Amino acid sequence: MPEHSSTRAGAATILAFDYGLRQIGVAVGNSLLGTSQPLCVLKARDGVPDWDHISALTDEWQPGVIIVGDPLNMDGTVSPLALRARKFARRLHGRLGLEVALCDERLSSYAAKSEQRERGHRGDYRAAPVDSYAAELILQTWLAQQQPRN
Repeated sequence: MPEHSSTRAGAATILAFDYGLRQIGVAVGNSLLGTSQPLCVLKARDGVPDWDHISALTDEWQPGVIIVGDPLNMDGTVSPLALRARKFARRLHGRLGLEVALCDERLSSYAAKSEQRERGHRGDYRAAPVDSYAAELILQTWLAQQQPRN
């Protein structure tokens, strides 16, 4: 049996989503190891994902918690996209019965694009989306916030 699907690992496994209206980036991580990696990009239609694909991902990875990026405006106010992302988070919780947490994701897509350009991305984000990398940055932000403060 793969390590990521064991019950013990499940409590430490995290799935993170970078919500978008056309695409939703997904990353996976481990809270005990502090690791993360981009996983995939899901297609969405006006923000509605393929729920069967999401169920298959959660069945495979057995996350203990799901993180959804909260795309606030730069001044901290709630954007229209943040309202949609929060609705997506509530639906994840309702459909899957898993703990879902929001994580401030201001500039995550910008940072993901910048980082990927440095690694040679040519800038055609439709052909080669970076949404899963943005989800990984959201996950890394959440993991950093979980570290105990001295």
